[in-house]
Amino acid sequence: MASSFQHIGYAARIAFVVELAERLHTYGTTAQRLEGALVSVSQTLGLDCEPMANPTGMVLTFSDPTRPAGESDTTRVIRVPPGDDDLAKLCEADRIAEDVMAERIGLAEGYAALRALDRPARRRDQVLRALAFGLSAASVAGLLRLPWLDIATAGAIGVLVGAIDWASSTRPRLREASEALSSMVAATVAIAVAALVGPLNLNTVIIAALIVLMPGMTLTNAFNELTSQHLVSGMARIAGAMSTMLKLTVGTMIALMAAQALGIEPHVRALRPQPHWVEWCALATGGLAFAVLFRAARRDWPLVIVAAMSGYVITRVVGDDWGGPVGIFVAALVLTAGGNAYARWTQRPGALVRVPGIILMVPGSSSVRGVLTLIQQQDFAAGQQAALAVINILLALIAGLLFGNLLLPTRRNL
Repeated sequence: MASSFQHIGYAARIAFVVELAERLHTYGTTAQRLEGALVSVSQTLGLDCEPMANPTGMVLTFSDPTRPAGESDTTRVIRVPPGDDDLAKLCEADRIAEDVMAERIGLAEGYAALRALDRPARRRDQVLRALAFGLSAASVAGLLRLPWLDIATAGAIGVLVGAIDWASSTRPRLREASEALSSMVAATVAIAVAALVGPLNLNTVIIAALIVLMPGMTLTNAFNELTSQHLVSGMARIAGAMSTMLKLTVGTMIALMAAQALGIEPHVRALRPQPHWVEWCALATGGLAFAVLFRAARRDWPLVIVAAMSGYVITRVVGDDWGGPVGIFVAALVLTAGGNAYARWTQRPGALVRVPGIILMVPGSSSVRGVLTLIQQQDFAAGQQAALAVINILLALIAGLLFGNLLLPTRRNL
């Protein structure tokens, strides 16, 4: 608690913490990190705060420790939509909070600066984000060493998915069905190409095209929260990930069943002929795409790209010798510790390293593939192998995150 803030009004201090909480939640902060950050800021401002965060809301209880117990208790119940990763604004919100706590700027000025982060995205940024959907899809297809037609098809579909995401950002009704619509469009285009142009690795192309919508990061955050004893938030995230998987699967199955009813037979093949250089070029372009999709500031693009590439390389190198799960564990451990070290040395959020570092390891594509296979074949045993792969990935990831934080604890919550 900092006595220098006691002269500022009690309500003004609460308003700043509430505004900061909404910003951090909106920019994709997990429950345990969000609550830790709010407690730290509140103590500096001379407040006692008991936060409880979940993916769709927060309950914040405040009191003034200098006044009798119960006399100043204030509770705020906040309803917010699920957050989305925005690394640039997360860093800016963190900087504003640090400046306020260090008294480099006033509380009122910091509050106004947080409110100013609400500025709408520029059209140029929205177009760039839609193109990044396509680049990430083509990059994932390249990482899987698919044929050129598959890579081009995945990239083109990815741009369409990005356009749907752009359109749904200002249309709430479209937003509710955007995942199902995107998967239906993706499957329809892939079926048309496979039937009229040339054979494709059909399911793999569809999954690569939808990679940005896959709930792998949500699942990882959910189990990370559960291991941190944030049970309500973790279970809510799991439910959200399950609903996303189901919507993606429903849209895909509608397109497949429509093609079957119309007598359209897509030509399917299992072929991965690309040389290794294609995979490594795709890794670089994928890192760039994720820097855009995570909305990192331009100056942080090199860091985000290197983090994403490092996670993949460590997974591959260690996995080739010790097995895939061990590779994922080591990569998650190194990237988590690296993110904590970056936060210590630069006084900036470690999420700049941690989040892009694990993105290519999260089990989103495996989980959707398992549900898709299960429904296509109407055989529960058919999806068991994919489900087991998801569990193995999650276990390795969570173990890496836990031991990474143990290896080098962070002094910052973000």
